[in-house]
Amino acid sequence: MRKTAAFLLLLGHALAATVNFDINVHNSVESPDGFPRSSIVAGQFGGVPIVLNKGDFVNINVTNTLTDPTMRRSTSIHWHGLFQDRTASEDGPSFVNQCPIAPNNSYVYSFSTGNQSGTYWYHSHLSTQYADGERGTFVIYDPEDPLRDLYDVDDAGTIITLADWYHTPAEQLMNQFKQDDVTPVPASGLFNGVGRFIGGPAIPWAVVTVEQGKRYRFRVIDISAFSAYTVSVDQHLMSIIEIDGIETVPLTVTSFEIHAAQRYSFVLNATQPVGNYWFRAPMTVAGSNPILDKENVKGILRYVGAPVQDPTSSAVVVHPLAKGGVANAAPAPLEEYQLQTLIDPGAPGGSAPADHVIDLQFDEAGKGTWEINGISYVPPDLPTLLKIINGATVESDFNVSEHTFVLKNQEVVELRIHGADHGITHPFHLHGHAFDIVQSASGPVNFVNPPRRDVIAVDQGGVVIRFRADNPGPWFLHCHIDWHLEAGLAVVFAESPPEEREGPQSQIIKQEWLDLCPAYDALPPEFQ
Repeated sequence: MRKTAAFLLLLGHALAATVNFDINVHNSVESPDGFPRSSIVAGQFGGVPIVLNKGDFVNINVTNTLTDPTMRRSTSIHWHGLFQDRTASEDGPSFVNQCPIAPNNSYVYSFSTGNQSGTYWYHSHLSTQYADGERGTFVIYDPEDPLRDLYDVDDAGTIITLADWYHTPAEQLMNQFKQDDVTPVPASGLFNGVGRFIGGPAIPWAVVTVEQGKRYRFRVIDISAFSAYTVSVDQHLMSIIEIDGIETVPLTVTSFEIHAAQRYSFVLNATQPVGNYWFRAPMTVAGSNPILDKENVKGILRYVGAPVQDPTSSAVVVHPLAKGGVANAAPAPLEEYQLQTLIDPGAPGGSAPADHVIDLQFDEAGKGTWEINGISYVPPDLPTLLKIINGATVESDFNVSEHTFVLKNQEVVELRIHGADHGITHPFHLHGHAFDIVQSASGPVNFVNPPRRDVIAVDQGGVVIRFRADNPGPWFLHCHIDWHLEAGLAVVFAESPPEEREGPQSQIIKQEWLDLCPAYDALPPEFQ
């Protein structure tokens, strides 16, 4: 048995590859909805697609050639959903895990995908910079996907991005937010990088092609800075099989809501008559913009052999499970609490009390400021990780405005995030972990087989989530409405500081990482 296990381990390492990517972060004039504006792109509009296999090690050389003074000219990139075991330095959040990359400098992010697979993405993690366009897709394929027999096609053509798009640079919008206390509302929504706004040109819709009789795994990623979307495909059902990189027990639904930074994989069986069907994603966003059409976010699902024309389909879904006029458990819109984790289900600690319970109450503080437990997060001058490496161990070693909680190694942590009636649903993202949703905003308490993910939608009802502190590092928990993160809606978990510095779980720190802070600190303020 030992020899067999050792052989399988060596085989896994032999099959893993080291994959290299180059991303030049630069300014470019883009007009995805027909309105040209200077933007920030990660190699290309929509980002260089990162495609890996489970177990791969990746080196991503990010070069900063930003020059536009209306936007941030330093940068950093977060690889959203990757756990970064022993590589917290590569996680990306500015002033938590690194200093930003200065203009005309580069940094190679190096890390292993470990045992992770599924649907992820990447984006700038400096201020509100990714709202200007610095974002892309990150997919890790699993050759031994336990749900592989459910679909025939899973490739670049089945990755769907949903984004909000602003016609004004993010720095100007953030300054306005601080004056009028109104979260900036986008000008349009983009489906696979294409959208329309009221009064703008009729940009051709993005087209997704399918062949009748085949089953497709669609990976939907909300790369927005604010907006949520309700996803459906006219005349087709969807079987959810993954959320945020975690396989789920398949669940057939008519539609699902996806919030900023969340991801869903679903299987669509292309069994309808050859034709064109709307792939709908109407936007949910608080507030208004006179040129924003929240309903007009969609693409075309086109069967091979169909005429090249816009669909005339309606949103009515055919229910194949309804027989004899009686609905036989006919699918309905997704309720998040209905999802069940496929592999190793169950919240850590089960129904026993958690080792560490933290209550988090967030609220507006006015003038573009948000608080958690009365504190508005302000990034420190020195990154949290650097402070820990230099000896920070207890909460008093950090500034009050850093709002840092120290967690002990291996303890079960329960977060009770209490919502408030702001008219906005806040998607909270935890770095370094996926968590179990013990209680979602609308569902029952469930310790046995709850959904597991890394972004949770919090409305006035509040949520309860659990995770085990088994990944030493400083990990951000923040609202993924980027305007609210910049306004202070965040905390940091300093997880197992002693283990971060020494022992088998200590952080791997590169000299190039240490060099980032001196280069950034030497910049004139306008370049920071």
